[in-house]
Amino acid sequence: MPIERTPGAGAGRRGGQHVVVVGGGLVGLATAYKLAGAAPGLTLTLLEKEREVARHQSGHNSGVLHAGLYYQPGSAKARLAVAGIREMTAFCRTHGIRHEICGKLVVAAEATELPRLHALHERGRRNGLAGLDVLDVPRMREIEPHVGGVAALRVPEEGIVDYPQVARTLSTLLEDAGVRVVTDARVERFVREGSGWIVESTAGDVPAAFVVTCGGLHADRLARLAGDPCDVTIVPFRGEYHTLRPEREHLARHLIYPVPDPSFPFLGVHFTRLIGGGVEAGPNAVLALSREGYRKADVSLRDAWETLRYPGLRRFVRRYPRVTAHEVVRSFSRRRFAASLRRLVPEVTASDLRPGGAGVRAQAMRPDGSLVEDFYFIGGPASLHVVNAPSPAATASLAIGGEVAARVLERMSAGV
Repeated sequence: MPIERTPGAGAGRRGGQHVVVVGGGLVGLATAYKLAGAAPGLTLTLLEKEREVARHQSGHNSGVLHAGLYYQPGSAKARLAVAGIREMTAFCRTHGIRHEICGKLVVAAEATELPRLHALHERGRRNGLAGLDVLDVPRMREIEPHVGGVAALRVPEEGIVDYPQVARTLSTLLEDAGVRVVTDARVERFVREGSGWIVESTAGDVPAAFVVTCGGLHADRLARLAGDPCDVTIVPFRGEYHTLRPEREHLARHLIYPVPDPSFPFLGVHFTRLIGGGVEAGPNAVLALSREGYRKADVSLRDAWETLRYPGLRRFVRRYPRVTAHEVVRSFSRRRFAASLRRLVPEVTASDLRPGGAGVRAQAMRPDGSLVEDFYFIGGPASLHVVNAPSPAATASLAIGGEVAARVLERMSAGV
């Protein structure tokens, strides 16, 4: 099926201009897809350092379709997640990609969490989510018979999907439309040539009138490699999962999440039914000593040194000492992991859990130790860098790609 063409003023007048997109995760693929649809006269090349697309964040996540519940109204995350889940589900329907809108329960484990649950309800309503409903215990247990807690927010628009299949489909659509998708192409230098670039990679040099980087775990490095000031650093946090033993998968039918704790910088452990079968529980959030460190034993001396010496990390740990220590201890203790999960499903025991996979979250952090909460873009001369795109970026990838493509084409038209 051809790439959907997006009408745009002047799109056809850009023939002969070459845009290079760096990064073959979902955001990079979606950006190239949207550029190809909006400006069919554009020459496009996508460079991916791995042998296949979606080998990192896009292929190491739980496959949840996030509807935009948690994010600050008016933020890019809220706007693009709400638009993105609808666009992503439509894309999946069109291309026969496995997905299911199964719904989610956000559970208040105790009465003290009820004000936050109701605030979350209001936030979701302001963000445009449909069908939100606060449930009492009997109604909760009609949906999830084994769930604990005192109340829950039902989020009917959320679901699960096969993101690697989404990425492969996007790659195929791009190649069918004449876009060069080059793998084994690690970018080593950006060299300014006139008003454009020569992008030097392990697969050869590519000229470009404009460069877009969607580097995920290496997003800050790519921005700096292009000579553009980057005021944040990517700090990698590994999220480790367990899976429920097959005979205990009935404990979670759909998606079961906690009410976010304002004293904790991440969402917390939860239950996810997977599109390919099974139930995943997690993730925690521990510092990874490699930006691609999916196992505890994975260590990159360069990455570890860069992360550990970063002033922002030291300030982050001072801000969250107990949480940081708890996450590390829980990483080595299945018993403690199970105890956290019992806040949502009281019947879960340590013996119900098996080791699962892991992902690494590319989280941008400021020098003062604060996390960059929203999607974050940096522009330079004839360049645009997607520097912070953690969850819900997979869900929102088509919407993010559309926004990036619009910015690129606007700047190309203006000659900046």
